[in-house]
Amino acid sequence: MGIDLLFIAVVVIWIIVGTSYLRWHPFFVLLIGALGLAFLLQIPVAQIPETLSTGFGNMFKNIGLLILFGAWIGVALEATNATTAIAKGIIKKLTLLPLPFVISALGYLVSIPVFCDAAFVILAPLTKKLSANNTARRNALTVALSTGLFSAHVLVPPTPGPLAAAGNLQLANLSLLLLAGGIFGIVLMLIGAFYAYYFFRKSNLNDTFDSNNLIEHFDQEQNLPSFSEAIWPLALPILLMATASIIPLFLTEDQFFTDFILFVGDPVIALLLGMLAAFYSCKKRKKDMSTILKKGIQQAAPILLITAMGGALGAVIQSANLTEGLRLDSFTNSLGLSIPFLLAALLKSAQGSSTVAIITISSIMLPLLPALGLDTEMGKVWVILAIGAGSLTVSHANDSYFWIVSQMGEMSVKEAYRKHTAGTLLQGVIGFCVLLAAYSVSHAL
Repeated sequence: MGIDLLFIAVVVIWIIVGTSYLRWHPFFVLLIGALGLAFLLQIPVAQIPETLSTGFGNMFKNIGLLILFGAWIGVALEATNATTAIAKGIIKKLTLLPLPFVISALGYLVSIPVFCDAAFVILAPLTKKLSANNTARRNALTVALSTGLFSAHVLVPPTPGPLAAAGNLQLANLSLLLLAGGIFGIVLMLIGAFYAYYFFRKSNLNDTFDSNNLIEHFDQEQNLPSFSEAIWPLALPILLMATASIIPLFLTEDQFFTDFILFVGDPVIALLLGMLAAFYSCKKRKKDMSTILKKGIQQAAPILLITAMGGALGAVIQSANLTEGLRLDSFTNSLGLSIPFLLAALLKSAQGSSTVAIITISSIMLPLLPALGLDTEMGKVWVILAIGAGSLTVSHANDSYFWIVSQMGEMSVKEAYRKHTAGTLLQGVIGFCVLLAAYSVSHAL
């Protein structure tokens, strides 16, 4: 094994110890790890500050505005009750489906702009209301919600993890990640929904909606925006980025039109317009904009610092020779994806944070991409999807999300392990098997 890879393993162990046992803030853990690794790799002392600053600054430059705009969209949706309006609209449109699938789909969509822990707190009362005072039914719906939220959290921009991975792996086509992550996220969501449906059926209650109960729940909410007004801040950036990805495929003589579409479809501009749409709704409903701006910054700042410091660690890792003494030729097929998946799963399970796992493992993977035959734009997307699947495997007691799910969902710790933790394990393992199959089929065609 290469000595540089051994040094990185030491740093990974430090990240686990620092965040899990010492309970230090991930920013300082990553900073110490980056400095320690720089000395271990014998980077000239005079170059270490520049290496850290460059990595930190490049990551901040690449995704800083995206995370900030995404946080403001989420806060604005909460302030205007748009999240509840979206939940109401989705549930009423999907009443023919079994309830766990609807709850999972709801969690998947809401988690794209809103961090999964905050989204769970917002939506947990809904699962309690729909459980009809049946504990088994409530636990099943809680798992449906928790796994649905987790699916988008680790895969779909503008959540911080996928954005950080795209920055660390130098992915230029963010729209490609949005499409692939969105599709794979639905696969993971369905795995969690089927798992929750199994427990739901065991509750021996009708698996369709009690429409009177549903209407009663939403009638308690006053001054909800319409579904179209609530969903527009989310739909607009997605539509713009998708259009910008498609327009180059069509030849057009109107260069101004093409340039305009590419401009508004740039991820930064698309999210900016989504944010402005959310802010317009806030002004329309006379919400205090200064409070919304302040809360958005408070939510985004810790994630920005952790993500940017992960970029600094990635810059140091790029100085390492990770392939020395290793035989990676046997991994130049779909098995190569097992490396990021297993590393992310180990780090996630050991230290608890999906975001830290995604940032760290994507930094490690960048120098390995050429040897694994994954250094194309699509290859990088496959790696990010594998890391995403690994980063939700598994959520247990060292994960703050585990405690939010168990406490807000009124589940005992034992029950949370049996249902929520086992659900994330199935999502990760089965999801990765599906990913391997899709990768093999795509390369066989």
